[in-house]
Amino acid sequence: MVRYRSATTRAFHGVRAGARAAPAYDRRVDIMLFHSAYGPRPAVHAAADRLRAAGHQVHVPDLYDGRTAETVEDGMKIKDEIGTDELLRRAVRASAPHSASGLLYAGFSLGAALAQNLALGDEKARGLLLLHGTSDIADDASVDDLPVQLHVADPDLFEPDDWQNVWYRQIRAAGADVEVFRYPGAGHVYTDPDLPDYDEEAAEKTWRIALGFIESL
Repeated sequence: MVRYRSATTRAFHGVRAGARAAPAYDRRVDIMLFHSAYGPRPAVHAAADRLRAAGHQVHVPDLYDGRTAETVEDGMKIKDEIGTDELLRRAVRASAPHSASGLLYAGFSLGAALAQNLALGDEKARGLLLLHGTSDIADDASVDDLPVQLHVADPDLFEPDDWQNVWYRQIRAAGADVEVFRYPGAGHVYTDPDLPDYDEEAAEKTWRIALGFIESL
């Protein structure tokens, strides 16, 4: 479970001042997809290819300088070595050049926490797709009906029920339009076929729902 405190949620404000939103008839969505604590594993690029095949433009920044992990423990060591503040700065730098027409921020676990912070700090964000993770929400966070979709295992030790209930109330209070989908029996990062967490049925259902969400933006 990764939490980013409120001081960082405003880091992206002003980047897109005066930017013009994409025309309503443009069905292509520009997606910024952040990897999990495991790093930019093949499953992340496979997910990006799936989204591109649906007609969207996808950016997959490497926040780990090419490193990947085989276990969550090794992934957290890399995350801690880089530092959460630096990871957020890297995410902001990666997103800024693509933000003029409105980004859908998306991510896996750690990457979902990063995506949430950027989306809540970017007044031009087009949407937020969270896979396996969430983050803290500042008390003064405010968005204008931001579309948000969360997909999470049930139960998930990294996203326990009490936390999810608090998160849901806070992000609704911030003004987001939220959908939550839970997958009984799945592992934490159940969309990665190379991890023990993988659940094929849950993963396919997640992508089917997520693609519909993206098409609706």
